[in-house]
Amino acid sequence: MSREILLRAEHLYKTYKTGKKGREVHAVSDVSLEIHKGETLALVGESGCGKSTLGRTLIHMLPATAGSVIYKDMDIAAMSDKQFKPYRSKMQMIFQDPYASLDPRMTVRDIIAEPLETYKLCGSREKTTEAVLRLMEAVGIPGEFLNRYPHQFSGGQRQRIGIARAIALRPELIICDEPVSALDVSVQSQVLNLLKDIQKDYDLTYLFIGHDLSVVNFMADRVCVMFLGCICEVADKDELYAKPLHPYSEFLLDAIPIADPHRRNRKRKVISGEIPSPMDLPKGCCFCTRCPYATEECRSIRPELRDIGGRKVACHHPLEGENR
Repeated sequence: MSREILLRAEHLYKTYKTGKKGREVHAVSDVSLEIHKGETLALVGESGCGKSTLGRTLIHMLPATAGSVIYKDMDIAAMSDKQFKPYRSKMQMIFQDPYASLDPRMTVRDIIAEPLETYKLCGSREKTTEAVLRLMEAVGIPGEFLNRYPHQFSGGQRQRIGIARAIALRPELIICDEPVSALDVSVQSQVLNLLKDIQKDYDLTYLFIGHDLSVVNFMADRVCVMFLGCICEVADKDELYAKPLHPYSEFLLDAIPIADPHRRNRKRKVISGEIPSPMDLPKGCCFCTRCPYATEECRSIRPELRDIGGRKVACHHPLEGENR
């Protein structure tokens, strides 16, 4: 896998104003990360931690409040929508809900053709239709379904159509926003295998957003753990699953269901404490109100994301072996 950096975020923030008093909701807070060309970087964390907001902010679907997103030495976070348009074709998104992400009034042909026609890549309508048929074949949708509407497809087929639309412009980076969480378990593995095949055939880089850690284990090369809009840990998948260094990573991994009936009754570590409000973040570590290892230093000083043995961890006292 290449170590070339395709996209880099530096101290990225995304906040929203809410209510009559205009209080700020901190959806993404001081995030710095790198996405390497050709890899699958998984972004994990519980619902509401800012995963989807971060993904959309990275590819300019949402404007950043502060910070930088560097793509090919250009800060795309500072660009206007007009300035960013030439870069849009290089960054696409596969959405979580295939029922809501496709226009019900458009045929499959028109849905997949829309980005091709927007960027005028094929010239004539006939050539555009030929390109659409090739994309349908690539994702396993029969060509005879060209003029059908989204309601005539199953959830898995709709997601395949969404994948075809995402790869139409030959992007370099695709944000996969929980692409199988809305699908039946029986078809999840088919879509995941398709994503892997498409990545190889089209030389793609993925930011794979998810909360199912068994799915992440199958897809990811590296894993980035988020809590309350902050990055807790970034590590190679095998290293993280074998030995998490951040307490929150440890709790997440311990919550993975185990198929072995002899191990189901093992004692699990349970998170206690109150979840802080995103409108009133703790002064120190974002996880300090729930961390059983928190000290006064954790409550008063925010830890920096620092390099520890080749991975990055935002913790004053990272887990070490059996010391805790």
